[in-house]
Amino acid sequence: QVQLVESGGGLVQPGGSLRLSCSASGRLYSINAMGWYRQAPGKQRELVATVTNGGSTNYADSVKGRFTISRDNGKATVYLQMNSLKSEDTAVYYCNAGTSWGAYWGQGTQVTVIS
Repeated sequence: QVQLVESGGGLVQPGGSLRLSCSASGRLYSINAMGWYRQAPGKQRELVATVTNGGSTNYADSVKGRFTISRDNGKATVYLQMNSLKSEDTAVYYCNAGTSWGAYWGQGTQVTVIS
């Protein structure tokens, strides 16, 4: 089992920045990759960014150049630095950990971008 706890969401104006954190615990050795997904009201959950154990990253086109995912393996924590936020970034952001036998999810943290 892997447990994930997110933090760092909140309310921000367009153009602002937020940094999300996700701390993992449990069977950390089983994790192959970690990432962030988001779900806006009335929409499906979508990928935002992922990072593998080797440090390879992948981003949704909509966030490229604005968001940066990073991982501190020593602290079992993954971060999402979000800059130049837009209203369309408003969503619940979920941390994800991929393992050989499945995926684990955090409880989600709300990000609201509003002027």
